[in-house]
Amino acid sequence: MLENAGIPFSWCDAGVDEERLKSAFRTTVSDAGALALALAEAKAAGAYENQQTDDIIIGCDQILVLDGRLFDKPLSLVEAREHLKMFSGKMHQLTSALCMMQSGSMLWSHVDRVNMHVRPLSETFIDQYLHSEGERILSSVGAYLLESKGAQLFERIEGDYFSVLGLPLLPLLEELRKRGILYA
Repeated sequence: MLENAGIPFSWCDAGVDEERLKSAFRTTVSDAGALALALAEAKAAGAYENQQTDDIIIGCDQILVLDGRLFDKPLSLVEAREHLKMFSGKMHQLTSALCMMQSGSMLWSHVDRVNMHVRPLSETFIDQYLHSEGERILSSVGAYLLESKGAQLFERIEGDYFSVLGLPLLPLLEELRKRGILYA
């Protein structure tokens, strides 16, 4: 997304143990926005510790909630199938968070929520969808890639398209313009 928006960037693994952080967080807070933001901040801080740069560092993460349950990325196509069956005919919420850090200090953060209304899915559709998309959907917390055939899962989406993809891009671009990093 950043590349398509004309933003130069480099990427690094922040080395964050997401499962440990999620486990600790689940015992104290049930707010998906706070958890997504904590994960985004941990990733930005981890990237800073790894790079020790004065460059702007952006961390982001996404949480999916259905009926009060937090979902993680499926570990297999079998698990993805089970998730899609649970999502069928229901609304779930994707919460995307991002933060901006420089020189070890948090500069800015943003949290966005999108309501995802999944149409009723037949067993045949789910099977064909999984066969067609393959293991690449395991990179998505919802077992779908909205920018491709995953769009067929939904009857309605209430919220920002870029947030569904995992990065609230428009608020980020606005913040970069406010800071003089991008031309206004």
